[in-house]
Amino acid sequence: MLVGTVIGTVVAPVQHSFYDGQKLLLVRTESPLDGTAAPEGVLLAIDRAHAGVGDKVLVLKEGSSARAIVGDARAPVRTVVVGVIDAIEIDGRATYEHGMDGGNA
Repeated sequence: MLVGTVIGTVVAPVQHSFYDGQKLLLVRTESPLDGTAAPEGVLLAIDRAHAGVGDKVLVLKEGSSARAIVGDARAPVRTVVVGVIDAIEIDGRATYEHGMDGGNA
């Protein structure tokens, strides 16, 4: 599972029929320690958490688990936003808290 920030949405008028009606998000992956860019870069993910641009999110990036979440073992999906993050605490120190100082506590 990864942490990231939603930086945009994607609209694709020509796509696999599985994606009809799906909300697609661009997520910039980042370190939960300090919010710096993570090696995974920017991912395209199906939204299952009702996230929006600017939200810090939990991203599942594993094909079989992603397909289980969407309920279709044959779905062409690998990455899913599964949660919106309110706070991150590491070793008793808040590294992120929603709405405080642009997101960083």
